Amino acid sequence: MKNWVRDNKGFLAFLLLIGVFRSAVAELNAVPSGSMRPNLLEGDVILVNRTAYNLKVPLTDVVLARLGDPARGDVVTFNSPQDGTRLVKRLIALPGDVVEMRNERLVINGKPVDLAVQGMMREPAGGGTVDAVRLDETLAGRHHSIQLLPEVDARRNFGPITVPRDQYLFLGDNRDNSKDSRYIGLVRRDLLVGRAERVVVSADYLGNWMPRPDRFGLSLR
Repeated sequence: MKNWVRDNKGFLAFLLLIGVFRSAVAELNAVPSGSMRPNLLEGDVILVNRTAYNLKVPLTDVVLARLGDPARGDVVTFNSPQDGTRLVKRLIALPGDVVEMRNERLVINGKPVDLAVQGMMREPAGGGTVDAVRLDETLAGRHHSIQLLPEVDARRNFGPITVPRDQYLFLGDNRDNSKDSRYIGLVRRDLLVGRAERVVVSADYLGNWMPRPDRFGLSLR
């Protein structure tokens, strides 16, 4: 064993550097659920910028320095405050915001969030398909699609709540099929992992596992 380590120490050092880079700078995360549909699909692999907000000790979540402020509308990966599961959601409310939801409509600091209907379609949920209402939502001047599933039992109302210092409120873009801050609570800054930048590769793992080349390199917004 000692001889093997000595003979392969260059390769082992390379693997260690890759691990440190992945932990401190960037990482790839597979999307396991449909909570961010229609913008992220099951089987997408996303590139996460781990230095977007914090510099952390490699291989830990110990914050050494703050490098940037999370912005409303960012797609963020974080560790669930409930059980530590790695999640990806959209940042809705910042520290100091007063936010509520009334019949699916967000109200932030007293102002309803702009919504525009895009259309109707069928979407997967609960092992089958259901009707979905696709909407364009605008947060801080940034547009993205969300969808509502009227047939699904979900929390469509909450608040108003004031977001405390160094905490954030997240929702999935698939609003009625997402385990987000309505269920797990607000998320502390030290639990943020990074900002999701783009889809690197994608495969239809709910279907035939075929690649989806049209999603390769897709920038997130």
